[in-house]
Amino acid sequence: MDEERDGGPQAAARLVVLAGPTAVGKGTVAAYIRRHHPNVWLSVSMTTRQPRAGEVDGVHYHFVDDEEFDRLQEAGEFLEWAVVHGRARYGTPRGPVERALAQGRPALLEIDLAGARQVREAMSEAFFVFLTPPSWEDLVDRLIGRGTETEEEQQVRLATARTELAAATEFDAQIINDEVSRAGEELVSLMFDPRSPSPRTSPGQAGPRTETTRTQLT
Repeated sequence: MDEERDGGPQAAARLVVLAGPTAVGKGTVAAYIRRHHPNVWLSVSMTTRQPRAGEVDGVHYHFVDDEEFDRLQEAGEFLEWAVVHGRARYGTPRGPVERALAQGRPALLEIDLAGARQVREAMSEAFFVFLTPPSWEDLVDRLIGRGTETEEEQQVRLATARTELAAATEFDAQIINDEVSRAGEELVSLMFDPRSPSPRTSPGQAGPRTETTRTQLT
């Protein structure tokens, strides 16, 4: 890797927002970047939901109760927040993001579609990336394979995913998540030079589209 991607003096303080449909693997790609690119600062969201197996407070999420979330919301401490699937609330604390950028660190926000839209209103200079599955069938397999939701919850998430996929063209670039390491490296490349999408990414509304999936997402 060159000096810039290793976080050397040429690295720009850029905010990149990663979003995509439910179960597409946003968290897995973000975890890959956390392990392999420590120069990239990753935002840790707050949520009122209960931790899943293997999740660590302060690493995967900051788990808080409704009272604490209310307090932070009323104080204007969130860059974005949303109610997800009609249940738990998620939010991105504003302060840590602003401090990371002020320190000159490239920053990554891994959030949902509603959150990405809020961040675009608050920080339009950010670069927005949409993570897509190789196919609709692959997305269904990933969701069911997680084994963390009831059948009813799975159907809600699948319906949400269809709506989310339709919003892909709102984003500055799209990346196919058919291999975590490859998707992670492509995202890091875009963090440092978002004007030059790789052959496997496509610009959103910034230029001509290229193929982003190997099979139709229907």
